Amino acid sequence: MTRYVVRRFALLPPLLVGVSLLLFVLTHLVPADPAKLIAGEHAGPEQIAAVRHAFGLDRPLPEQYLVFLEKLCRGDLGVSMLTNSPVTADLEQYFPATIELAASAMLLTIVLGIPIGVVSAVRRGGTVDLAAQLLSLSGLSFPIFFFGILLQLVFVRWLGWFPLSGRLGVTAAAPPHVTGLYVVDSLLTGRFGELRSALLHLALPSLTLALSSLAPTVRMTRSTMLESLSQDYMRTAWAKGLASVRVLLHHALRNALIPVITVLGLYTGGLLGGVFLVELIFTWPGVGLYSVNAITALDYPAIMGTSLLLTVVFVLVNLGVDLLYAVVDPRIRY
Repeated sequence: MTRYVVRRFALLPPLLVGVSLLLFVLTHLVPADPAKLIAGEHAGPEQIAAVRHAFGLDRPLPEQYLVFLEKLCRGDLGVSMLTNSPVTADLEQYFPATIELAASAMLLTIVLGIPIGVVSAVRRGGTVDLAAQLLSLSGLSFPIFFFGILLQLVFVRWLGWFPLSGRLGVTAAAPPHVTGLYVVDSLLTGRFGELRSALLHLALPSLTLALSSLAPTVRMTRSTMLESLSQDYMRTAWAKGLASVRVLLHHALRNALIPVITVLGLYTGGLLGGVFLVELIFTWPGVGLYSVNAITALDYPAIMGTSLLLTVVFVLVNLGVDLLYAVVDPRIRY
């Protein structure tokens, strides 16, 4: 197992180099001059040339890429052309908000998706099963921004139960920094007023993001549970007179979890893509909103840094999924 993990980590540096090269080429193929966007529409040729020189845009493209790789080896992602601050510092500021949003969405997916799928399979053809299938079809049919706007319309405008945007209320101060996750930091420091505000602001964005992965999780759990329930070992377990909860959870669900874990792993990466839209809709100050602003301004260092960070996260998630296989099914060895 240790050799397998080390081998997977050894593949990460060449992967990042390949991704960085692809991103560098694609971003520089855009027919626009970021120096003009940064300098402003009323800037003269001298000001534009000064901005271009300050960020090294007047150098040949191969030289720019080599300079980027040299800095990357030192952990330096460059300086953002938009915020004029190190990209590393910007990511340290915005990434915890994205982690909090994506983690809460995945938690909702697991807590809701797996139990609904199990009940739907056990009571096949019943009311719960039909409602679960309707939920799955709706989640797969509508785009994520539709749910975000719909939830804002119902729960913000009509009912007024939740705030529209941001991570905290206007009158609430950010809790002392421990992890950067407002919910966790509020709990650790005993700031329960900030905790309530953080949970209210987190509810709608996380539910919107979770709906994109909830539907396939319910469908996969239901499908694999139906297959497990039809196996011979299930009839043997029932014949032994074991408790229903033990039969369903220990024998049926555990054997059905491998495909479900695969789907959850794939959609965790999908959440990182969906977070861009959700953060934009709810003005959530995370990496997604930061990336959208960077793409709009053609901020090369910020685009490269954000993309490489999300690549690392996606690789680590896939590695965690592979290792979780061995935990769920001891027969799997690497």
